[in-house]
Amino acid sequence: MTTQSQLCSVEELKSLIKQDDVVILDSSWYLPSQRIDAHKEFAGQHIPGARFFAIDKICDQESRLPHMLPNATQFSEAVSELGVSKDSRIVVYDSAGLFSAARVWWTFKVFGHDKVQVLDGGLPRWVEQGGDLDSLATLDCSLNEATKRSYVAKLNSAMVADKAALIENSSSKQYVVLDARPKERFLGKAPEPRPELPSGHMPESISVSASSLIDRGRLKPKNELQKLFNEIHIDQTTLIVTSCGSGVTAAIITLALAECGYGLNKLYDGAWSEWAAADDTIVLNRSL
Repeated sequence: MTTQSQLCSVEELKSLIKQDDVVILDSSWYLPSQRIDAHKEFAGQHIPGARFFAIDKICDQESRLPHMLPNATQFSEAVSELGVSKDSRIVVYDSAGLFSAARVWWTFKVFGHDKVQVLDGGLPRWVEQGGDLDSLATLDCSLNEATKRSYVAKLNSAMVADKAALIENSSSKQYVVLDARPKERFLGKAPEPRPELPSGHMPESISVSASSLIDRGRLKPKNELQKLFNEIHIDQTTLIVTSCGSGVTAAIITLALAECGYGLNKLYDGAWSEWAAADDTIVLNRSL
């Protein structure tokens, strides 16, 4: 990981895979409606040496909202169990190409881990480029005691936005909110996957669907991403908050911004799951 890119190519990972300081994390996650067991999928097929990062377990288990950030102690304990140290060079991937891996990349960034990248094209590109695969005979993906590490995380709260800040933003207009949900949901013309929530969008937000940043499971080239950001008048001085349905695909926008040199913006962790369910927020173009 000698490059400043937030992406790691398949070729680069092949050259790094046997290095002791490299940790590969499968961060595949599926919507509840898909009814797919990501852990079982990992056990059946993964990059050799990979460990499974469970988004719905390495989170705040006491929150009513899905996969909210854990606190620093919870995160430290969880990634220590995965054999991650502060010196680890982390590559995260998912089975879709680019979906949930960005969320785990962002999570490590939030907790101060700089040496983390997303595998460009994820598992599909790894397979396409002739990468080896491994499987586990059982679903026991735990590591032995010798593999575990000691990790001390510190939360960078400057990278996280909350509901109160975005309610205030409705009048202050300090931030531009980039919403990664599909545009039809943003416009209130299509239902949310969580049927109890209305579709629509929050004030001062712009639709930047995650799919508009991706081509065949890979983040689009920088020049195409830059053109998109230019078209919505985003520049180096713009204060940005990314959002989505539950804080997963928002990180794809955050990844694209970082890859284009905009730095690390804020992400609204509660996302639409919190905003649309609250009684003190504004939902524009509300539709059920």
